[in-house]
Amino acid sequence: MTIFVISILIGCLSVMTVRGKRGKWPQGMPVTRSRLVAVGGTYEGSHQRASDAYVIQERLVAAADGAAGSELDHTAAAVALGALVAARPQHTGTREQDLEECAQAAHRAVRDAALRNPATPGLVSTLDVIVLDPGESPLVRYAHAGKGAIWHCPKGAAPVPLTTTHCFDDGAPLRALGLPSALDLEVGTVPVRPGDRVVVMTDGVVGALGVRRLTELLAVGSSAIACLDRLYDELAAAEPKEDATVIIADFVTV
Repeated sequence: MTIFVISILIGCLSVMTVRGKRGKWPQGMPVTRSRLVAVGGTYEGSHQRASDAYVIQERLVAAADGAAGSELDHTAAAVALGALVAARPQHTGTREQDLEECAQAAHRAVRDAALRNPATPGLVSTLDVIVLDPGESPLVRYAHAGKGAIWHCPKGAAPVPLTTTHCFDDGAPLRALGLPSALDLEVGTVPVRPGDRVVVMTDGVVGALGVRRLTELLAVGSSAIACLDRLYDELAAAEPKEDATVIIADFVTV
């Protein structure tokens, strides 16, 4: 029976072809596929209280930072990202509104978790997420709430921030997942070309290094891992009090 099933599978695989918009691909020809190649990490702050979480998938990168200033911060960030991943924003449409709806689902998940459990009354989290839409004209959709940041580093051009911070000075975020008020997300899109880079970071990075130094560091045309190592060196020198998470995502076509 096993041999019979294997024979059928091999037979099916032998006749499979990859179809493009203009017909069949010749056998043996590789299929071009666009994706995000990303590296990331969290530099632990000196206060020794975990608050950040992040996720990297082929077309999805996101970071969250628990923003209530409590021992439950990491829980809030984890709940936010879990709900976001479950909403599958890279597979639920290509509009900015589609991504916003997925982020709103994460907001409701954090809020509901706080309301259901008396032990977790103060769950609040920031969110920064990017989704790659390959297509014929590739672009990155992004959504942002809180004190983190998303930067676009076009190949051969100066890096630019895509988002603005949602807080006054170093205070609590005015927009965040889990707050009683309705979530007003900052959403947008940016076209990308092979070699472009998008960087997602929590406020620990921005606060420790500053916008001017970040611009200088992200302008260096090095590999993603080399860029991450350089940022880690700078963070080590700055000794941030809170967690500092950064994900560097390169747009490639392979």
